[in-house]
Amino acid sequence: MDLSLAQIWLIVGLVMLLAELVSVLLVFVFFAIGALLTALLVSVGILPTLESQLMAFSVISLLSLILLRKQAKGLLNRKGKHSEYNEFIGETALVIRDIPNSGHGKIYYRGAEWKALSLGSTAISAGSKVVIRRTDGIVLIVEES
Repeated sequence: MDLSLAQIWLIVGLVMLLAELVSVLLVFVFFAIGALLTALLVSVGILPTLESQLMAFSVISLLSLILLRKQAKGLLNRKGKHSEYNEFIGETALVIRDIPNSGHGKIYYRGAEWKALSLGSTAISAGSKVVIRRTDGIVLIVEES
């Protein structure tokens, strides 16, 4: 079974995508972009020689790395910071240590103890049920239900 150059570039692109899934570098995806676009250009007939294909792969990979990496890292960082514990919002928990109006207390939620702050300036006593309104890192901001 003979593979065409377009198929080889396609395989290289898919291998690079797999490598990106395994790594956390955010680099292989740009080589995947270069390989997949090179495969497209080869299949259309724009890049007939191996030299032109290698040049196109290099240029496309480098340009996509330079132009897109900062935006991609920004998207990943923003998503990670704001969506860590968003699934907790609206859930009910039990206060196990008083939450003072200006300090931390503890709640029991999903089988674990969590630091908690009162949303308002009111103290919440142990034994009360609270609703999680938002998160601040691993601190849950709660309101008495």
